[in-house]
Amino acid sequence: MLFLVALYIALWFKDWRLLLASLLGFTLIIILGIYEGSTMLLFGFTFADLIGRAKKKWHIAIGMIAIAFMFFIVIWFESGASFKLKSQAIIPIMIIQLLLPMLIFYVEKSKKLQSELTEVNTQLVQQEERQRIARDLHDTIGHTLTMIKIKTELTTKLVDKDTMRVKDELNDILTTTRTALKQVRELVSDMNFISLESELTHCKQHLQTADISIKIKNNCPKLLLASVEETMLSLCLREATTNIIKHSQAKKCQIDINFINGILKLNIVDDGVGLHNQGFGNGLSSMKERMYALQGNASIENSQTDGTIVTLTLPIQHYRKELTT
Repeated sequence: MLFLVALYIALWFKDWRLLLASLLGFTLIIILGIYEGSTMLLFGFTFADLIGRAKKKWHIAIGMIAIAFMFFIVIWFESGASFKLKSQAIIPIMIIQLLLPMLIFYVEKSKKLQSELTEVNTQLVQQEERQRIARDLHDTIGHTLTMIKIKTELTTKLVDKDTMRVKDELNDILTTTRTALKQVRELVSDMNFISLESELTHCKQHLQTADISIKIKNNCPKLLLASVEETMLSLCLREATTNIIKHSQAKKCQIDINFINGILKLNIVDDGVGLHNQGFGNGLSSMKERMYALQGNASIENSQTDGTIVTLTLPIQHYRKELTT
């Protein structure tokens, strides 16, 4: 019962309570080892693993000293002052138990650093997206508002001189205002989260509306992505399918999604006219910019037969799959 209580405390805490629970566990193993033999020392692996998860290094150091002391006492009682070992396997077991806490400590530290790095990368991606939105606001809304300002000033000057000209200018201002409203809506739409699954359905509907048959092979439907990763991929997919509808003259399209060795790869293949008479345009630049912000890549090339292949690759640092029931 004491062993189970010590194990329970060691499992739930990483502070001084973990150290005390581990020391209690090692003490109980010493008692078991004295009465039942050195095979009881194998239970030391349990607390050697847990003590390696302590927050402070000196807790781990005390735990390692306790492991060495545990082996010394049990071997001394079992073999006497001669320290003649009954089993040569005890020494390797002791060495492994002594090294295990340090190994677990560095593994946990590596995971923590990786988590912090992923968080920093996410913040950088968000910063890049903010800069992109700022550029879009400057290049689109800023230009449109400047036009409205100029036309409004012109209308003010003409209001008493040329009534017909004023009417035309007011109509232009109304049209320009509608354009600005549309641009704002598009920017707001781009800033919202877009799931990859919903975007696949959206792209399928648009391609079918354009009389382009579509085949989707999603080989990792339960892969969980960060919201910024999923939104960026969805926007790139939207850009690629929009280019297919506008420029490719394709009849067929296939989208393949695979996850291999920590890399998410998305291929969009069409059977259109290819890149022979088409420039890369702003579409690929936009995709490259989004994927580069995520440390990924976007490329477009002619297929071996006809049409083009758009490839989006994204390294996934943190990933997990949903458990199926």
